[in-house]
Amino acid sequence: MTLIRSISGIRGTIGGTPGTGLTPLDTVRYTAAFGTFIRKQSGKERPRMVLGRDARISGPMMRDLVSGTLVGLGFEVVDLDMATTPTVEIAVTGEQADGGIILTASHNPAQWNALKLLNGKGEFISAEDGEEVLRIAAENDYEFVPVEKLGSVIPRTGWTRKHIDMILALDLVDVDAIKKAKLRVALDAVNSVGGSAVPALLGALGVLEVIQIYCTPNGIFPHNPEPLPENLVDLCTTVVKHKAHVGFAVDPDVDRLAMVCEDGTLFGEEYTLVACADHVLAHRKGDTVSNLSSTRALNDIAEKHQRKRHASAVGEVNVVELMKKIDAPIGGEGNGGVILSELHYGRDALVGIAIFLTLLAKSGKSCSDLRKSYPNYFISKNKIQLEPNMDVQAIVDAMQVRHSAQPHSMVDGLRIEFDNTWVHLRKSNTEPIIRVYAEAPSMEQADQLAQRILHEVAQVAGIPETVR
Repeated sequence: MTLIRSISGIRGTIGGTPGTGLTPLDTVRYTAAFGTFIRKQSGKERPRMVLGRDARISGPMMRDLVSGTLVGLGFEVVDLDMATTPTVEIAVTGEQADGGIILTASHNPAQWNALKLLNGKGEFISAEDGEEVLRIAAENDYEFVPVEKLGSVIPRTGWTRKHIDMILALDLVDVDAIKKAKLRVALDAVNSVGGSAVPALLGALGVLEVIQIYCTPNGIFPHNPEPLPENLVDLCTTVVKHKAHVGFAVDPDVDRLAMVCEDGTLFGEEYTLVACADHVLAHRKGDTVSNLSSTRALNDIAEKHQRKRHASAVGEVNVVELMKKIDAPIGGEGNGGVILSELHYGRDALVGIAIFLTLLAKSGKSCSDLRKSYPNYFISKNKIQLEPNMDVQAIVDAMQVRHSAQPHSMVDGLRIEFDNTWVHLRKSNTEPIIRVYAEAPSMEQADQLAQRILHEVAQVAGIPETVR
């Protein structure tokens, strides 16, 4: 059993004893804490909260627990039932709500679920706000209303369609060009909410044919739901078999997007944002943003359009904060997360699909040729298991001293630049590990750089390299 309390939400495995997993008691406790925070922040007697979920088997149970708790706090709960994470984010502002809760563990396996917490702007709450929610929960600092002030639940349908209509209204999306291209698209939605939302979008975009695999939103994931290469074998096979022009894979809550080319090769999750940024920067003013662990190919695309790529700390909240600061039209993360600021400040696979199909259709190229038009970089992802009482900051500081002559950033751990390669080491927010990512023009170079840094970290930390 696992329960992880973080500043942006609560996630864990279903079952177990309270405090060791995401049990009903834990669900109620943290919902009450967040509801109390939103109530105080809004100053309203009857605040409004938008609630949505992915298709996980535990979803209905979690929905009932969360909505019941919010009613007990005097909330008006707008229940979207099954909805993508970006759809819920848009609905928060559309419903003039004071906050939102999304019941999804994103790319985690089926035994997981989570409470993702949104502010009144439909964005993930800040670190400071998250700490206050955790304090309220730890101190049981909440109070339920008397019977005459109980809240209510309002079932609401139609927000997926509204979300799609907002995407279609963007001048960055060319429905006519997509229709004329007569595209065949394969889709793996891992039997979650994307199984209904993405085909609806593709139909509205005028895609000629949609070949669906794992698109029944029953929460029974046919494979690990994270859209990584090892989990996309069936989609690659389907694309080639049905001669599709492109294949799309989304995670259970549809905020991450991975693509497969017509020849069955992977477009590369890091390159989802690269391609979308290429299109957006050609039509919008401003720079772009990604986190420090994302590919430098985005730097190259920004330079192509005479712009800059700005790097934030890892985490969607940090990317959004920097995007707002520099007024970036597009940003995101290298895990397939695309954020289009004029639509909303959240990762959105649906708008990513629409932008990419527009780019593909108007380029006149095959998907694989489009991918070849972007510079090739490869990322080696490694980790070091933390030992008890290990001082991570001391390790980072020692590595900074070793490489002080190189261009580097300490915004989030330590990122060091070496000509056309880089390495980033940082403590994980969710696991007791140090992540060590290295990128280079070839996987061999990336692995070599990563191994060199891993060796140095082991030296300064005084740990055996077998711990890696």
